[in-house]
Amino acid sequence: MEYQVPQFIEIEDKIFGPLSLKQFIYLAGGTGLCVVLVLYLHVIGVILAIPVAAFSGALAFYKINNKTFVEILEAGFNYYIAGRLYLWKKDDMTKVQAPAAPAPITREKLGLSQGKLHELAWSLDIKDQNQSDS
Repeated sequence: MEYQVPQFIEIEDKIFGPLSLKQFIYLAGGTGLCVVLVLYLHVIGVILAIPVAAFSGALAFYKINNKTFVEILEAGFNYYIAGRLYLWKKDDMTKVQAPAAPAPITREKLGLSQGKLHELAWSLDIKDQNQSDS
């Protein structure tokens, strides 16, 4: 028996033209508040209505990293009111020592004499020339 698997479940249904229900409610609420501000406060209401309109537009349309503006506001609010635990453990500084610098590598440590080193350099030069010719 075959079943249809729903696809595109993350996309909200468009109910009011190109707007989803949430977008329509944000815009309708913002528009209503702007109308009330302009009708009752006149010039000051226009100044106050601009940030309200921008906020309602951001709630309806603005996304950050594929997260809606409402989710970002919720995460910021939860971070702000959440308790934080700060721990500090004092270390005894007399026990802490800087690591010693490693000793430089010399020819004597590698067991290379002047002759062996010259032969090795010459063989590497020959291999490099052969590889560039091919």
